[in-house]
Amino acid sequence: MSRRWFITGGTPGGFGVAFAEAALEAGDRVVLTSRRPQELTTWAVRYSDRVLVVPLELTDAAQVRCAVQAAEEHFGGIDVLVNNAGRGWYGSIEGMDESALRAMFELNFFAVLSVTRAVLPGMRARGNGWIVNVSSVAGLVSAVGFGYYSATKFAIEAMTDALRDEVAAQGISVLAVEPGAFRTNAYAGFSNEPVAEAIPEYHGMLEQVRTAFVEMDGVQPGDPRRGARAVIAAMAQDPPPRRLVLGNSGYDAVIDSLEQILADIRMNEKLSRSADFPT
Repeated sequence: MSRRWFITGGTPGGFGVAFAEAALEAGDRVVLTSRRPQELTTWAVRYSDRVLVVPLELTDAAQVRCAVQAAEEHFGGIDVLVNNAGRGWYGSIEGMDESALRAMFELNFFAVLSVTRAVLPGMRARGNGWIVNVSSVAGLVSAVGFGYYSATKFAIEAMTDALRDEVAAQGISVLAVEPGAFRTNAYAGFSNEPVAEAIPEYHGMLEQVRTAFVEMDGVQPGDPRRGARAVIAAMAQDPPPRRLVLGNSGYDAVIDSLEQILADIRMNEKLSRSADFPT
């Protein structure tokens, strides 16, 4: 049976289009949302009536509901939701502009909730479905200068874990995907935007972060198309994984971080166990 996908964050050269193309290769149909749908016109023509591009500002809850309704009416339902859209920016924990960090949470976390909650009723009514939440390696390994971005992705991880168990009985599967450095346009704007930080003591650290991302732009090791195909392969496993880290460097970073966390927790086992009332 052909599946019907709803994918957010449709940008040429990005993960959204990579997911869409992988689904189309499998014979499925796709609704792809974008803030700038005109950028996808030429791309969509190749797939005729198997693709519907929908304009969507994800932080507008009313637009989210309308987009989901349009997708359900056009294809008759949504079988796979991919929450792909998101944005990251750097800044210190102390000094990052509060409006910027709140905007990042609105897009990276609360918008994901809006789309998920709009799609779930249809999936529950049919008794099946897939939700794929695109997190990040930064959702498992926090990084200096990216603490707030990591916080948005850590929140996605926690929500995804709870959601998976809540909807399993309804026939709905949930997967968290954690890409590392992939060759998308995610880093393209870093070279044009100077460090914006209110506290001078952090400027040097943030300039190093910015420089690293500028130098990596266009040479990231991850291939979005291969990443999207890996996700579809993971979805086909029985049982499917709870999460999928994408990319060699990302995989190594996550394993190293989790091993350090376990070692640190075990080192203080006696203190941890001493906190209960005596038996």
